Amino acid sequence: MRNFQPKQGIVLIGGGGHCKSCIDVIEQEGKYHIMGIVDKPEKLHESVLSYEIIGNDDDIESILKIYNNFFISIGYVTLNRLRQDLFNKVKNLGLSCPTIISPHAYISKHACIEEGTIIMHKAIVNAGTRIGKNCIINTGSIIEHDVIIDHHCHVAPGAVINGGTTIGSGSFIGSNSVCREYITIGKNSFIRFHSQISKSIKGRELKC
Repeated sequence: MRNFQPKQGIVLIGGGGHCKSCIDVIEQEGKYHIMGIVDKPEKLHESVLSYEIIGNDDDIESILKIYNNFFISIGYVTLNRLRQDLFNKVKNLGLSCPTIISPHAYISKHACIEEGTIIMHKAIVNAGTRIGKNCIINTGSIIEHDVIIDHHCHVAPGAVINGGTTIGSGSFIGSNSVCREYITIGKNSFIRFHSQISKSIKGRELKC
């Protein structure tokens, strides 16, 4: 008889559209039971795909007395600072922010994926790749061999990152974009959808 491990509870931070996609992946993966969602105060007791909003950002420290696993389910399109700040807050409180991987994705056993990152349905992550913390590797994206993706990045649906490319922290790679092999994309870069990146580009400094 197989020994089944009980699911661990997890709390999601952010109840928007990206949260729905995260919920679907978490349900499919089957490792965690979603205990609730943290969002804006005015949304308290509303629900997202039947999961209740149980508090706001200010409640995280009280919620941690009950649950230890948190996941950042806020998307990143034009502003990434909020995702970074919430992830750092969770980690500074000593909480766990697990890696979430869709069972419908392909992840090479020779790839390394750090905590807080989600790999969505039909994504491909090939051998020698390293993906940092708190990243979104979205639906159907292709991360080829030996790619390095630093922390807090979002590779949008259908994007292709060819072999040996390095992507700096806090960057966004738009849907259906293609990055040529062995180039460097600087930190905090914003690549629009359908872009073709054929040479290295400098990143931009975030302004507070």
